[in-house]
Amino acid sequence: MQTRTIGRTDLAVTEFGFGTAPLGGLYRACPRDVAMATLETAWQEGLRYYDTAPWYGFGLAERYVGDFLRDKPKGSYVLSTKVGRVMQPAEGDTVPNYGFVDPLPFGARYDYSYDGIMRCLELSYTRLGLNRIDILYVHDIGVYTHGAERNAVYLRQLLDSGLKALSELKSSGTIKAFGLGVNEVPVCLDILREADLDCILLAGRYTLLDRSAVEELLPLCGRKGTSLVVGGVFNSGILATGPVEGAHFDYMPATPEVAEKVGAMMGIAAERGVPLAAAALQFPLRRPAVTSVLLGTAKPESLRRNMALARMDLPKDIYPAFEPHTLVAPELGLEPVRE
Repeated sequence: MQTRTIGRTDLAVTEFGFGTAPLGGLYRACPRDVAMATLETAWQEGLRYYDTAPWYGFGLAERYVGDFLRDKPKGSYVLSTKVGRVMQPAEGDTVPNYGFVDPLPFGARYDYSYDGIMRCLELSYTRLGLNRIDILYVHDIGVYTHGAERNAVYLRQLLDSGLKALSELKSSGTIKAFGLGVNEVPVCLDILREADLDCILLAGRYTLLDRSAVEELLPLCGRKGTSLVVGGVFNSGILATGPVEGAHFDYMPATPEVAEKVGAMMGIAAERGVPLAAAALQFPLRRPAVTSVLLGTAKPESLRRNMALARMDLPKDIYPAFEPHTLVAPELGLEPVRE
């Protein structure tokens, strides 16, 4: 599989990577044998970039990923994880419910400071059982997750000392790159105007449907030499399933407006004789600033199907026809959208 370089570093990742939130039991349990089979399928399909986070199953995904990668040849893969949530033991049976089924018995404390980021990294090494992490993403900072009031505190932590920790880790060779892992554009703009980032893992905001990153973020990334890694390429599923009953967009049931737009896109794809999911998968990589598209699943057959779609030849003129049916995320208010 072809690779692309992260920012101005010498770190190259495969154009498609594997996202591990489903291995943490997102919405449905993921037993160990299923996780290992899915990771093996990703390897067989040529994916050599693996992204995980302490948040996914409260450490469960990191454990699965570390166990899988531990015996792989040195330098044969790229691994990213995330900082900002310090996992700590839950008391008794009070494991918080954030959509993960059968997670490990932990909860999270937010800390984007120098000490918090260093602590997150130490704990990730322990869960992974690995001594190398290539990329660190600052996870879910922003109004989307925290609301305006809390985020002002966390953003100050990051700008005052957290970025210093990441810069020190990179300059010492402990990591090769760092950036943000978020679901919103505004915080990316805020931080990029203050600091240099190697990469941003942006979920759901540069897709066939949602073009929120186009007007300001992509040009700013170009000027700063910052790469985009695209997650949530199906916008929580609707670009894969179409506007069927129960379809989701941005982690919530799709509105009639969104369903109508996706229905129009499906019609365009059908006229050209291609699945809409194939167009969605391949869309982000048309931009040079995009280095990788993450595919997240806990089903080997789903991953094989998506990789077949990713390799499908598409008509070169298909994408302009989708433009009238795209959208931009509404402005964020004062309250979190999804904690």
